[in-house]
Amino acid sequence: MSPTLFWQVFRLQVVMTLRTPDTLHVFVTAPLYTTLFLAITEHADRRDLAGFAVLAPVLMSLWSMALMAGGELIGHERERGTLEAVVATPARYSSVIAARIAAVTLLSTLSLAEAWLVAWAGFGILVTIAHPALFLLGLLLTAAAMAGTAACVSALFVLAPSARILQNTLSFPFFLLGGVLVPVDYLPHWLQPASKAVFLSWSARVLRAAVSPGPAHGTTGALLAVVLLGLAGFAAGTLLIDRILRRVRVTGTLARM
Repeated sequence: MSPTLFWQVFRLQVVMTLRTPDTLHVFVTAPLYTTLFLAITEHADRRDLAGFAVLAPVLMSLWSMALMAGGELIGHERERGTLEAVVATPARYSSVIAARIAAVTLLSTLSLAEAWLVAWAGFGILVTIAHPALFLLGLLLTAAAMAGTAACVSALFVLAPSARILQNTLSFPFFLLGGVLVPVDYLPHWLQPASKAVFLSWSARVLRAAVSPGPAHGTTGALLAVVLLGLAGFAAGTLLIDRILRRVRVTGTLARM
């Protein structure tokens, strides 16, 4: 897909998302989760963990939005009767899906501003970023990995009998394995190896290091893991979607896939 076409698809999806209120539910839940997590740290007299409590709703919003987009883009196209027209265009459909998911994911990064404002206005906590460059790089790579993984998930949703059930299944288990609020080191030892396959665990490690004072050790390997896992998800999603489309073209069941 050319950069011009990617930008056009990206911009179209942003407009469509802003006009679909149910897609923007994360902007309602992010402040609520932030309030809950900060109330826990304040009650425990652990204001030093406020940065972690602010980051958790942001990562949750990114994944929830990507999961929502990945699960419903193809379904909505099928319901509107536009799926055949989109697939018939010269652009590779898997690339179109990736561009649309990227737009939704990037839009969900606005939840960071919400979480920061809740901490400042509601609790009088000013969360500072000790390593701004690392934080920005980590956030952008996390958003890209979200889009790549959601592209893979979208293909699975096509094959699943009910995408909504799969969406609910892949939310909170990923938050737990990804160490979104509680670091992976506090998980049971038998569960910790599984978390290494979830890019959220590496993203959380990078972002926590970025908001923590002192040197940010071990972030290079974590950033590389985010990139590799995101690319793996995108490659798997592209392969699955292309295979599914080839199959339904042969069987003539595109509208019912």
